[in-house]
Amino acid sequence: MDGVVANPWSFPMSVPLAVILSSIGALTLALDAASVFFRILPFEVARYLIGAGGVFLIVNLLLARRLKERKIRPTSPDASQMRREFWSSLRTSAIFAFSAIFTVLGSKAGIMKAYDDPAALGWAYFAFSLGALIVLHDAWFYWTHRLIHDPRLFRRFHRLHHKSNNPSPWTAYSFDVGEAFVNTAFMPLALLVLPVSQLAIFLFLAHMIIRNAMGHSGYELFPSNRNGRPLFDWMTSVTHHDLHHAQAGWNYGLYFTWWD
Repeated sequence: MDGVVANPWSFPMSVPLAVILSSIGALTLALDAASVFFRILPFEVARYLIGAGGVFLIVNLLLARRLKERKIRPTSPDASQMRREFWSSLRTSAIFAFSAIFTVLGSKAGIMKAYDDPAALGWAYFAFSLGALIVLHDAWFYWTHRLIHDPRLFRRFHRLHHKSNNPSPWTAYSFDVGEAFVNTAFMPLALLVLPVSQLAIFLFLAHMIIRNAMGHSGYELFPSNRNGRPLFDWMTSVTHHDLHHAQAGWNYGLYFTWWD
């Protein structure tokens, strides 16, 4: 009608209220997801930089001369390889931050079992849950690692990681996109069944990157007995994983040797 100004916030009466409400709900969920992603992304990037960068600084630079007898290979990775590893690992960090959307929002919704107070279920359970995360993660890593070594999957899921035949600490999260999603799927799945405190999750993630970076350092950092064999033969040594990068037919575990 002439002279009547339309209300820009009005909706046609034919639009069902349920559609409007669902659209608002979807927008709210998207904003919550974006908030989680951009909150977690700096943490994931820092975790990689501190973990991989710290091991590289200490082992490969500051202690390289003292550890020269423990260097596994005569040569070191070149700068172009480490640049590639660095940038692909930052992409992996972004994928890990994306995965956190499901754990954070799932926990708020009561679907996943993360909780805040580490003493809520007792400190004995806290220690158990941290140990369980590490063992379960190694099982997940071992069997999915073997799976993506299948020739039908290797090219799309795992080739980038093995381009680093002579690895460095920066290799730790140098994954193809598919492999990054496979690895980060562990935490949401674990939290569906295992109550874990935020502190235990933090310690688990710190352990993950430090052990990963150490395992790719190129220097044998674990103690050995008089015969030169690993003192703790149930734990993966640096040589154990370095052999996997060199020959790729065995040694699929990340923390423990018993799966092999």
